[in-house]
Amino acid sequence: MAGSGVSNGSNGGSGSNVTALFRASTAHSPSYFTLDRAGGGAAGEIVDFCIPCNPYFPTPTMFDRLAGSLREILTYYPSGADTITAELCRLLGLNPQTVAMGNGSTELITWIDHLLVRESLAVPVPTFGRWTDQPTETGKRVDMLLLPEARGFALDPASFVQFVRTRGSRVAVVCNPNNPDGGLLPKQQVLSLLDQLQDLDLVVVDESFLEFADAGQETSVAAEAVLRTNVIVLRSLGKNFGLHGVRFGYLVSNPGLAGEVRAALPKWNLNSFAETVVFMLKEYRQEYAESLSRVCGDRQAMIWRLSQLPGLTVYPSQGNFVYVRLPEGADGAVLRDRLLAEHGVLVRECGNKIGSSSRFVRLVVRPEQDVERLLTAMEQVLYGGLARSARAPAPAPEPPQPMLAQIPAQPQQPRAQPLPQAQARQPAPAPMLAQAPSQPLPQQNPPLALAHEPTARQPLAARGLAPAQAARPGATAGAPAAGYTSGTAAVDRLIAQA
Repeated sequence: MAGSGVSNGSNGGSGSNVTALFRASTAHSPSYFTLDRAGGGAAGEIVDFCIPCNPYFPTPTMFDRLAGSLREILTYYPSGADTITAELCRLLGLNPQTVAMGNGSTELITWIDHLLVRESLAVPVPTFGRWTDQPTETGKRVDMLLLPEARGFALDPASFVQFVRTRGSRVAVVCNPNNPDGGLLPKQQVLSLLDQLQDLDLVVVDESFLEFADAGQETSVAAEAVLRTNVIVLRSLGKNFGLHGVRFGYLVSNPGLAGEVRAALPKWNLNSFAETVVFMLKEYRQEYAESLSRVCGDRQAMIWRLSQLPGLTVYPSQGNFVYVRLPEGADGAVLRDRLLAEHGVLVRECGNKIGSSSRFVRLVVRPEQDVERLLTAMEQVLYGGLARSARAPAPAPEPPQPMLAQIPAQPQQPRAQPLPQAQARQPAPAPMLAQAPSQPLPQQNPPLALAHEPTARQPLAARGLAPAQAARPGATAGAPAAGYTSGTAAVDRLIAQA
């Protein structure tokens, strides 16, 4: 799904089958292979903003080498996990006695729950779903602290410590950066949190996306975890290396905890693909570092571009994804289905994430040309704006209806670069919604044992990341006020013609 080609949804029934998969899913999106089967083999044409993967690694040369070794990789047993772990530790400068490798970080989460979580676990939400689902499935009490939207979903460590004390939780989990919002705690705040919770059975710092942060290595607490009796740091490899399908990750902790997890793991829990990649990495250190740098640059550009869309709230992120709140009146599930069916763009709607709602979507950081496709598609679906593609649209009885009755007013922001003018203009179609709801949509699937964080700060407004403001008094209903600017040249031209 990493291709830059798109499908316009003209495959009829197969497009309906694909969108139905998302409506039937629970905590996670359908897999690539499920989508490919439902879409008649069209998944490779989708621009994927859903799966948080490194788009620049492995390099084409690495893929060629893997392809050349495919027969041996699939034919023979891998080496034991100890051999693969030892090689990874040589690359990372870690002591193998402090590391346990798993078949993806999810396998390690499962074993952490079975071995080390005895009665209760506290975690801020929204976050990665396995940290709430896994202990619930084994009968543990999950205490969930709701991160406040007014603070940009930033975690206040003091409030979390107080929450843990109030609930009497015996295990605490913090994702740094957090998924889906990309919020990052500085290292000193994480260490202070660990100090205050040193009496708990266990504290997990999930650093699965930390490699993508601007100062990832400096923020990690893996080195400090090995000196503490109750701390585990969890790291992912599939996300960082762009190889979700390989399924490999690792944890770092003191030798006692790491050894307890290693002893429980199956003998050959790591496959031959994982072994081949790990032993190739020493030759491609520079390429890997460059790939992370490119993702960081793409994230900054993508946040700025998204912040130009009227009514869209974009939250600061240090992951390889961006969390956004849609304009009032827009539903994320409808947006997701239409982006996929009409534009071949796949996004992660967050209505099935505890602590989130269908007003929010998570967008994976991708290269500039893919972001251009995303912006064109969102402008078309949300506002009925002109598509900026040079390719003529497929014939249709009538244009698709936009989701919003009018383009939301937007605070003055830095202007984007002028966008290419479409070759042919069409009259703006009638809106899908006669009137946008005045209140945000309610949360879906309210969690058990959910609490609001007691402290709050003002909404984020830095770098133009503020919610849209209401139109000025005296403005004509349904029309922008005099001097209105959306920050997006193509949208402004559309408004001027209305």
